[in-house]
Amino acid sequence: MLLEGFHAVKHALRFGADVHKLTTTDLAATIRLAETHAPDLCEQFAAAQEVSEDQFKRRFLTGRIHPTGVAGLANRPELPFDREAPIVLLDNPRNLGNFGAAIRVAAGLDAGGVIATGDVDPWHPAVLRGSAGLHFALPVARATSLDFSGELIAFDADGDLLKGPIPDDAVLAFGSERHGISDEVRARASRIVSLPMRETISSYNLTTSVAMGLYHWAIHRAS
Repeated sequence: MLLEGFHAVKHALRFGADVHKLTTTDLAATIRLAETHAPDLCEQFAAAQEVSEDQFKRRFLTGRIHPTGVAGLANRPELPFDREAPIVLLDNPRNLGNFGAAIRVAAGLDAGGVIATGDVDPWHPAVLRGSAGLHFALPVARATSLDFSGELIAFDADGDLLKGPIPDDAVLAFGSERHGISDEVRARASRIVSLPMRETISSYNLTTSVAMGLYHWAIHRAS
């Protein structure tokens, strides 16, 4: 998998990825970034190969260079899903940047994993850029079915206001901003809940909804 940008490489390294062909267009600037943002990884970044911008594009077969001028390659990890924390189900997400940002939020709140329905590859390079490499922090995969062992809780603006704790082994389903949850997920859900929202506001961004749902789980779990 192509890791584009300093932070994507940083997170992959921190979560055990074997990053190879670590490359930069400005080694001194990369070392300065490591010193301020990843002092634990200074040695790895200092070993990056410095190349010209043209060499960088040829090496990674891209027509662009990330603003940090850093990239690397890593194999996709095989991580087990954690059923002691909710799994996030993204129901046919369409915006690749939002998809990746939702994975980033799920990793930050220590979700059990992220799965997605639909035809978008969860490991698409744009999704990986959006997650800042945090695909390597938790399992990310396509949903092969809607048969889950835990409770499926779907988030929808027409649902009942979310109250009380969320079970640790729940699956939390979020639809796209435009279409919401699908009929299939709606039919399978044991609960359809909504997040607090001011009247006349139609929806939250997908990432915001995932963050609010997981934060609700986290604070009730800690209390």
